[in-house]
Amino acid sequence: MFVLLIRFVLILLIFLLIYRIFKYIINPKRKLELAHEKREFYFLDDVANVHKNFSLTYKGVLFEGEKYLGTTNKSFEVVSIFIWSKNSNLLKGLNYQDFMYIEKRVKEIYPHAKIDWKSPINELIKENSRER
Repeated sequence: MFVLLIRFVLILLIFLLIYRIFKYIINPKRKLELAHEKREFYFLDDVANVHKNFSLTYKGVLFEGEKYLGTTNKSFEVVSIFIWSKNSNLLKGLNYQDFMYIEKRVKEIYPHAKIDWKSPINELIKENSRER
């Protein structure tokens, strides 16, 4: 009887271990960190929760965005987004086109949103918008 109980506990522990490994592999925050290390684009967001900020990484820079709900002609949508860099020192090497790419990718998910950048990115975008 005792041997059967130990076997049952071991089998249960193996299933628990497999479950934890599976949860670790599909964890979106881990995918964000991996894309950040590889300097790739990755967008992490809970689209269903408007109150929760999103994170994205691009060329090794981690950005955070804050969403605001508003009304469009037909429904309630995210109408305003503020994006800022978590570490402004890492912005070196990024240019106007990089920020336009990020805006395009965010607009794919939130097409009704007006995207505003916080300083110092805002100054770069305003300066380049005047030149064009």
